[in-house]
Amino acid sequence: MDISCIVLAGGKGLRLGRNKATETLNRTSLLQRAISQLSFLNADIIIVVAADQSLPGLNGHSRLRIVTDDYPAKGPLAGIYTGLTASVSFYNLVVACDMPFLNGDLLRYMIKVADNYDAVIPRFGNMVEPLHAVYSRNCITPLKTLLNQGNLSVYELFPLVKIRYVEAEEVDRFDPQHLSFFNINTESDLERARQLAGEV
Repeated sequence: MDISCIVLAGGKGLRLGRNKATETLNRTSLLQRAISQLSFLNADIIIVVAADQSLPGLNGHSRLRIVTDDYPAKGPLAGIYTGLTASVSFYNLVVACDMPFLNGDLLRYMIKVADNYDAVIPRFGNMVEPLHAVYSRNCITPLKTLLNQGNLSVYELFPLVKIRYVEAEEVDRFDPQHLSFFNINTESDLERARQLAGEV
């Protein structure tokens, strides 16, 4: 399957109080770590950033592009839209840069089951993970409609597209601890991530 990767790195990090993309685990920035963890796909990696955002030094991937949010300060919905419009692939793996424990086997599985769907999204009961998902370019038009209406919740997209949910029992086959979905919002999250990075 033709696939590109989109890393959302334009968040303001309001709860942490600073740019999460530049925070480090084991002396590697969260953004560089995400790039390294996606390199196994040998695909284009598109980094979506805010205008005038400072980035850490990036290396180790020849097919890397950095694009600026088309809808500034409009959150992840705008980031997904920007990444999809910049991509040349029909299917795109979208992750947030503050998820430091991506699982390659789970990501491969999500890509594998994407055929004939507009989005593939992990789900745990009533909770979903829309920033660790696969989106097709079929989502571009409904995303643009939502943005132009001022509807900025990713959840507003779901009724408008055909979704394949990856249920908890499917995730458990590859990532029983669900570390893939651990994300960093606070100082305590960052400290926990640094502890985990020494364990995994």
